[in-house]
Amino acid sequence: MPEQDPQPETERAATEWAWLLESVLAVVLLVGTGLILHYYSPPSSNGLQGQVQQLTQEVQQMRQEQGMPAMVLNRYRNSICYIHGVYQVGFPTHQASLRARISATGFVVADGFLATNRHVAEPWYGDPEADALIRRGATPKLEQLLAFFPGLPASVVITPTVVSAKGDLAILRIESSPAIHQLAPLPLANGPVPPGDLVTVIGYPMGIAGMIAKAPPSVYERLAYRHDDVAAANELAALSLIRPSATYGHLGDVVGDKLVYDAPTAHGGSGGPVFNARGEVIGINSAYLDGFSGGTLGVSADALRPLIAAAQKKGRPAEHPATPAGVASAAGHQTIDGSQN
Repeated sequence: MPEQDPQPETERAATEWAWLLESVLAVVLLVGTGLILHYYSPPSSNGLQGQVQQLTQEVQQMRQEQGMPAMVLNRYRNSICYIHGVYQVGFPTHQASLRARISATGFVVADGFLATNRHVAEPWYGDPEADALIRRGATPKLEQLLAFFPGLPASVVITPTVVSAKGDLAILRIESSPAIHQLAPLPLANGPVPPGDLVTVIGYPMGIAGMIAKAPPSVYERLAYRHDDVAAANELAALSLIRPSATYGHLGDVVGDKLVYDAPTAHGGSGGPVFNARGEVIGINSAYLDGFSGGTLGVSADALRPLIAAAQKKGRPAEHPATPAGVASAAGHQTIDGSQN
């Protein structure tokens, strides 16, 4: 009996495998085409419109944030003053054991009242050398405390009115001056401050030296080596050259009433306002960590409200006679618990 030829069986198996392979490839191509159409097909008009709107809002927000330092500086410049003072710590009938100058910033928070740091209103506050003398019975005294406002041709006398018992904050009374009542109080922010927000710090870093450095060459040459800070400040005021500086950065952290941000500052910037992206004051600049650019510290503006209320309760500036420079002392103001609401 003749043997069967195995060729037809082999060909049939090959045909079936080829068909199966083609089927699998077709399914893969179909699925791949569907995925490509799903992920790469043009979005619907509604989706595209939403994306355009979101991008537009983000661009507007970026523009607002970039323009915010200039906006707050131009809007509130005249209400942010340079503070210069002289204080001493000494014993009765003896020459002062410690005598020093202070250079800082303050800003209007109510009609006739300034906010600044306690270590500006009481320069001996937190000073180890002064503390040691006071523990031995020495008495601290402000000899002079003056405010120089942009746009005003002369200084005005300021007097500590209320200081915080727990935080580095104080309210000072601006002695009666018609021009002062025209200065707009800076708006205080309401509610918590989220870390990551853009912040702007305005003040007078480096004090008189910083303003002289920005002055026209003729003024710089005349004042650069003058040792009388008050005379130099008065000349800058007469020339309308009392001009604060603005720096900006981001809020890094909020710990209790303490703000941490990376907007740079320097000596003389203490007491300056810290603004959020909406142009509201969220804090008061108080200190910086030397050598660390992200270590600028401020005190939350929420802690200012009870101090402002206490200062206003004591009386408006017109109700108090002007205090001559050289006789203001720590005994003339009130200390309150900064935790009051």
